[in-house]
Amino acid sequence: MRRPRWLDSAPALMVLASLLFALMGVCVKLASSRYSAGEIVLYRGAVGALLMAGVVRARGGTLRTPVAGMHFWRTLTGVCALCLWFYSIGQLPLATAMTLNYMSSVWMALFLIGGAIALGGARVDWRLVCTVLVGFAGVALVLRPAIEREQFWGGLAGLLSGVLAALAYLQVTALGRAGEPEVRVVFYFSLGGVAAGALVAPWTGGMHGHDAAGAALLLAVGTLATAAQWMMTRAYGGGATLVNASLQYSGIAWSFVFGVLWFDEPVTPLALAGTTLIAGAGIAATRLRSGAADRGPAHSAVVES
Repeated sequence: MRRPRWLDSAPALMVLASLLFALMGVCVKLASSRYSAGEIVLYRGAVGALLMAGVVRARGGTLRTPVAGMHFWRTLTGVCALCLWFYSIGQLPLATAMTLNYMSSVWMALFLIGGAIALGGARVDWRLVCTVLVGFAGVALVLRPAIEREQFWGGLAGLLSGVLAALAYLQVTALGRAGEPEVRVVFYFSLGGVAAGALVAPWTGGMHGHDAAGAALLLAVGTLATAAQWMMTRAYGGGATLVNASLQYSGIAWSFVFGVLWFDEPVTPLALAGTTLIAGAGIAATRLRSGAADRGPAHSAVVES
């Protein structure tokens, strides 16, 4: 059987991954009326862990790891980000929750600036500072409608999910440099989701029974998230970072469309303007970080931290 060509196309993989993440968001929002955020994280993790364990077994690999401590911290930050994100999806318009989570690129730029100041060995790139300020201006515009609708806690959760996601991405990079395969990284992240979901669920409404529709939604969340995560990892492994980061923001556009079609969510000019600013800031921050890395250690010392 001939291998599909799109599996070797990073742009195609990234667009499809963004679509699947947006569809996952739809399923999370629908499931939020039946289950708590902790339950959804638990079942999402269970499906992901089973799928990744099956892939490892089929490849004849192993789940043993020499860097268990690195997996622990990556999983801790990533799962906390996931719990907050799923909660925000249940409380906010779908596109708003997606946009706040995609602030991770801007937060990473802020971490680089802070690292440069703390280390004192690298000059702060003021263009990077500008991208952070633009990103925060976008957040102000995106959150303003949410706050007016008394959805403050959902907005705060979405914002914090982006911060923790940025930390998790830095740790994933470190795991990659340590030689950990992406399947193993996803497996331990999913396993952490099971543990965290089981811990959080009793405090967020307890466990609920299932019917066919509810079980299908939970299965869809886990399958879509795992497939999207695998596609995104493969795209970043074989494509241009800037192109991938730019195409990743197509997930926000998908979320706007799905929010209008499925949930009758209004599209306000302020939200559109804020989303555009955040997407532009994220792409610019990725471009500046990539450029610093390409110019060598003298320019990328902070990127390596």
